[in-house]
Amino acid sequence: MITLDHYLVFGAILLCLSVAGIIINRKNLIVLLMCIELMLLAVNVNFVAFSRFRGDVSGQAFVFFILTVAAAEAAIGLAILVTLFRNRRTINVAELDSLKG
Repeated sequence: MITLDHYLVFGAILLCLSVAGIIINRKNLIVLLMCIELMLLAVNVNFVAFSRFRGDVSGQAFVFFILTVAAAEAAIGLAILVTLFRNRRTINVAELDSLKG
């Protein structure tokens, strides 16, 4: 039987992987966006787990709002990424410092 602890450990592992991905890889903007999405997924797993084990649907309803915001963030982030690549010919974060005013 899968308990609440299993879900919480899984969410913690996802969160640690995403934080490690952000710390280790600070160059590629696509990987940074994927790590942010992985953080949101870890939060969603915890919301669904607590909602399931408490018998309340409000956590699961809140996940739909988070997924909507995550989809909008991914679409806008990729649009900005495409625009930056067209202008700078790179997606390296270290080379995008020329955007500073």
